[in-house]
Amino acid sequence: MKAEYLENESYLQRDNAEREENAEAHSKDHREVEEADGAELLERILDRENLNKAYKRVKANKGAPGIDGMTVEDALSWLREHREELLGSIRSGKYKPQPVRRKEIPKADGGVRQLGIPTVVDRVIQQAIAQQLTPIYEPLFSENSFGYRPGKSAQMAIQKVKEYAEQGYKHAVQIDLSKYFDTLNHELLMNMLREQVSDKRVTELIKRYLKSGVMEDGLLVKTEEGSPQGGPLSPLLANIYLNKFDWEIGGRGVPVIRYADDIVVLAKSKRAAERLLESCRKYLEGKLKLKVNAEKSSVVSVLAIRNFKFLGFALGRGKKGYYIRAHAKSLKKAKQKLRELTSRSQGRNVRVVMESVKVYIRGWLGYFGIASMKSLMEDWDGWLRRRFRMYIWKQWKKAKTRVENLMKLGMPDWQAYRNGNTRKGYWAVAGSGILTHTITNKRLAQAGYFSILDRYESLHSNA
Repeated sequence: MKAEYLENESYLQRDNAEREENAEAHSKDHREVEEADGAELLERILDRENLNKAYKRVKANKGAPGIDGMTVEDALSWLREHREELLGSIRSGKYKPQPVRRKEIPKADGGVRQLGIPTVVDRVIQQAIAQQLTPIYEPLFSENSFGYRPGKSAQMAIQKVKEYAEQGYKHAVQIDLSKYFDTLNHELLMNMLREQVSDKRVTELIKRYLKSGVMEDGLLVKTEEGSPQGGPLSPLLANIYLNKFDWEIGGRGVPVIRYADDIVVLAKSKRAAERLLESCRKYLEGKLKLKVNAEKSSVVSVLAIRNFKFLGFALGRGKKGYYIRAHAKSLKKAKQKLRELTSRSQGRNVRVVMESVKVYIRGWLGYFGIASMKSLMEDWDGWLRRRFRMYIWKQWKKAKTRVENLMKLGMPDWQAYRNGNTRKGYWAVAGSGILTHTITNKRLAQAGYFSILDRYESLHSNA
């Protein structure tokens, strides 16, 4: 099985060499971790400075209260008052985390994502644990694992896919895991933790968090598997759980690009990719006891316009080679959001609407700005300006108001009277000289219009 999908013998030789090298590195890392860890890990977690840092991080994330209703602000005074009692119960192994509060977040595909919101106190403790475990596990993670890691990003992940495509890896195995965070096997996860963490108090504390349960409609539901999304510790545990998959498949000379539970495995031929899909499925379901969604897991070309989608991105190829695109679904979603933000029925001041659009554009381009889409952003600019002209035209409402405003903007009286009484529809007027010659691009900018194209070009000029 080791070489069944490899292209030639050189890959197999490299596979064996890399396995030996990785095994040696892992063994060395493990020894170093054991020497540094001992039974002192819990004390580092409960160190005042570490806990203060954890609280500040939780506060900065602005999360909602857990089942106890305690806010982040309320928690500070509580922690000060009960600090010694809390630390004592954790050290003695008597601390019992509270159940998480269930919250459902709608997904783009129509389903829901199950979140589990811990109490603020538990979030602080989880964050404190994560801060001390991260330096232990970071050296052990694959360089092609990009989710929830310092110095890593989704943009870097799609960039890596592009780099491999340029090397001839033109076929992608897209793997979708069904309810990944909710199906982590506790026994397997705890065994993985014990490989690196020798302080039993820490592993037992983490186990208690995994077993703390979920409150649903006032009833406590036991958690026999999974690590609910919503807690600061869950992303790290999720990475630890799939790390063995990264090294098992990636150690065979196969490119594995992973962002949390979003996985792409690359191959140079369709046949190799099909074999990889089956190998990955067997490992994920057999060894890690996860469920691969057969309907959403498939082999596709990295250039498949509709079918290849990774973290909202896709790839294209032009005269200069491969480039990164925003996937059509991502573009459609963004444009729909802009359409909602500029809906002419909301009745808000146009400057307020422009500010909300500005905030959205900055965030969206902060994520998708890496994509090649200059001409598209130019088109969107034109479309969005027209949307704002339509918005303003509707706000003027009466023909008298429109005539007066057109005159104020420099239109001759007779022309203002004729255009102010036009029977053309809102969209038609917005695209006509009636408004393009009066509500000019310059005037829109003065009112607060934020150019998508200008922002996009500034990102690329600074890259």
